[in-house]
Amino acid sequence: MKAMLLRVGIDTGSGGTLGPIFKDGSFEYIPIPEGYLSEEDKTYGNTIGRKGLPLSTYVFKSLKDVGMHFDPEFKTYTYGDPTSKRSSLLRLQKNDLLVFYAGLKPYNQKKEEAALYIIGYFTVKEVIDFNLLSTEEREKYCKRCKNNAHIKRMEILGEEHLDDLVIIMGQKNGSKLLDKAIKISEKGSDSIGRNLHVVSKKMRPIFGFEGSIQRSRPREVKEEYVDKLKNLLFVE
Repeated sequence: MKAMLLRVGIDTGSGGTLGPIFKDGSFEYIPIPEGYLSEEDKTYGNTIGRKGLPLSTYVFKSLKDVGMHFDPEFKTYTYGDPTSKRSSLLRLQKNDLLVFYAGLKPYNQKKEEAALYIIGYFTVKEVIDFNLLSTEEREKYCKRCKNNAHIKRMEILGEEHLDDLVIIMGQKNGSKLLDKAIKISEKGSDSIGRNLHVVSKKMRPIFGFEGSIQRSRPREVKEEYVDKLKNLLFVE
């Protein structure tokens, strides 16, 4: 069994800000803006978060009526990656873990600083490589994964948008958007002095690696550390 960590959600490079985390550790998962034509009708303004406020409360005013790229989505548990030719997610198999983390900043707490937090996870049910599917099989999986942001793009952009797409489907009883985020980073820097988010000292014995997790590329947790990660997440 293996696990991968993957950064998701709005950030300073895509959306210009970070999602909020509150004093009790609860948070709002805020997706990045949708950059393509899509059938997605959820915008930051018309989507109510878990705290009862529109998600537009936490982003720039200019994004209020912008559609969101809900990926991952925690209704039917799908995540899409449109780069299968180089996607490390193809190494995942049934019952592996795909763990999502995001940049969050304390809401209305000026002294506290932003950090990276685990916000949810999938226990893998199936890994779907659309490059390997026939037209009939693609149609079947499009119906099964209709809530996925990339499938919603395809409905407008056409079937060619499915080329190179990988979708990870999570098991319903083994996948979750957490109620409270788990902090995994601390301040660090690279060889030329740039500030970075790096794996915290507390998390290094759990992940089995250290260094920057600033970027969104998946980071694999070696098999011998997966049980520690499951215990952190309370995965059965």
